Amino acid sequence: MTHRGQPLAEVFGHLTTDQTDTAKRYHSHRLCPFNNKVPNCTKDKAKNPLGVCSIYHENEPVITCPIRFRQDWIIADHAAAFLFDEGTRWTSLTEVRLNDANGKSAGNIDVVLVAYDETGKVIDFGALEIQAVYISGNVREPFEYYMGDPQSRASMD
Repeated sequence: MTHRGQPLAEVFGHLTTDQTDTAKRYHSHRLCPFNNKVPNCTKDKAKNPLGVCSIYHENEPVITCPIRFRQDWIIADHAAAFLFDEGTRWTSLTEVRLNDANGKSAGNIDVVLVAYDETGKVIDFGALEIQAVYISGNVREPFEYYMGDPQSRASMD
């Protein structure tokens, strides 16, 4: 990834310099390639999502959207390697509802990893809450400007 003054690294899952038909399709349909619960980006607003996946900080890309961490589910592999012994059978569940002592929703857990034995019995589990820097107010204006003409503004300063 190259910075050259452009604050946005990835928009709707593609580098700002990516002008392929695929990138254009993701931009025009506001799609998320990173396993969002729906095909579209939902960051900030459903009707006008802030499709910024990562920005540049000191010439390095920094993820700003928690969904971006779901690429190829590598995050689940890393969490499982941390939580379970090597060779453990496991699966992951997303957006698992967590109830309080009164049975009322206390929110959702982003990813729950479940280890199971050869009969399918759960033998262990771990929860993963994914956080990213929330920057909607800081990049909305550059994002809107970029989206006005992605081809000519790919390397904007």
